[in-house]
Amino acid sequence: MDVTIALVAALAIAFAIGSNDTCNSFGICVGCGLLTMKRAAYILFLLVFAGMLFGSGRIMDTVGREMVELNEIVVSVSLIISSAAIVAANYLRTPVSSHQAIVMSLIGSAFALGNRIDVSTVAKIILSWVISPFGALLLSIVFYWIMERTLAKLPALRVERVLRVLLFIGATVIGFNTGANELATALAPIVMFGVMNVFEAALLGSAMLFLGAWIVSVRVAEVVGKGITALDPFTGFAAQFAAGITVLLFTLIGMPVSTTYCTVGAVTGVGLYKSVRGVKFAFLKRIVASWILTPFTAFTLSFILTLLLSQQAF
Repeated sequence: MDVTIALVAALAIAFAIGSNDTCNSFGICVGCGLLTMKRAAYILFLLVFAGMLFGSGRIMDTVGREMVELNEIVVSVSLIISSAAIVAANYLRTPVSSHQAIVMSLIGSAFALGNRIDVSTVAKIILSWVISPFGALLLSIVFYWIMERTLAKLPALRVERVLRVLLFIGATVIGFNTGANELATALAPIVMFGVMNVFEAALLGSAMLFLGAWIVSVRVAEVVGKGITALDPFTGFAAQFAAGITVLLFTLIGMPVSTTYCTVGAVTGVGLYKSVRGVKFAFLKRIVASWILTPFTAFTLSFILTLLLSQQAF
């Protein structure tokens, strides 16, 4: 399979991440009226580019070098399947983990070819998927509890202004993480395979992510920012900052965790803390269902497509 297909697939998945994952960094800002979707997309481009360029090294090593043995078929098939899954999820207005789609597609393709798969690395990644959303949930409750007691004495107008600034800071952290973790996971195969260098991947990937955010991400941003529970700047910051810190910690140890997982977990956390009745569990059930189906679907489709292509090649 020609490497050009891998490059096109990589840019497609960057677009898909933008269409689905802008909600993770700025969905809460949009949901509580701090930013418009278009302005959020511009800011996200700069943050993602910086994150990919300066903070993606550990993630790229894990996904592009340690996890599976790469070749042209594995790289191309995994990215094609992943981008299709993320775009489909966005169309259905369901936040989905791009990490699940990418990682399981890589594993499915490598397994079909009999390539090396590092079981220890895969196990650590899957464990991080389980731990990270609950960590974000707990952190969001802690942050909300702290703010309730530290900001309650300030005048309401001043509190509102402070929280809007803090909310933007939280969104900035997640935006940087989107480049350092989310986009790095998607583009690690083509960088490690030598299709392009890190700077080229950061520039082209950020540009495609921006286009995805600009065109279609507003659909999913509404689900995260408003669909799970009602958010204001107060609860929004607690959720945003908790998700950002959680992803950053896992990025530092080289684990590709889902920003979507962490954001939804954090939003759910503040919703539960305020009132269980305030959480729309119907939305959560649909999101959880997609989290269960995504890895199995990505693995299966990648496995089948790789078998078909390998049979044609020989």
